[in-house]
Amino acid sequence: MAIYTKTGDKGSTSLFDGQRVKKYSNRVDTYGTFDECNTVISVAEKFCQKVENKEFLIHLQYKMFQLAGEIATMNQENFQVKSEQISEDDIHSLESLIDRYTSELPKITTFILPGTSLAGAHLHQARAVCRRGERMLVQLSEEENSHIRPDILKYVNRLSDCLYIIARDEDHYEKQEKRVDEIVRRYKEESQHVE
Repeated sequence: MAIYTKTGDKGSTSLFDGQRVKKYSNRVDTYGTFDECNTVISVAEKFCQKVENKEFLIHLQYKMFQLAGEIATMNQENFQVKSEQISEDDIHSLESLIDRYTSELPKITTFILPGTSLAGAHLHQARAVCRRGERMLVQLSEEENSHIRPDILKYVNRLSDCLYIIARDEDHYEKQEKRVDEIVRRYKEESQHVE
């Protein structure tokens, strides 16, 4: 079966609920931006060293499908029939992770470079794309008949903070691992001299 349908050859596309809109519409641009964000999250996950972060980012990618799907739907009743919606529980899940990592990581008082590890750098890129998507989502929500639920706006706002804190956690983890490796290396060198 071909992956192309030819239905978009004239510059329109079908939303999740079947309605057709121009490919340059704010709605398409917005959910496309969150699709972009999801692909960067996927790349970041491949570079994560902490298993917990890898697992959470995989879970997050599925949530991103729900997010984009809802944004890509004008008739919310149709979406609810076919898919789960982002909920208050999803928002609390992000907040719990943010609060826990914030309490565990060293405090910072200045701006930081966007990632000292590969995972951290990609997560900061995902955060920046998410912030762009959030700006577009806010604009879309102010359009008449946009049907953007407040929970979606809250979730996206927490999402960028979550990506930021996981980036910091990955950077911190790699730094600690390098310290351990250096200690082991020095110990081995000293042991050889003693022999």
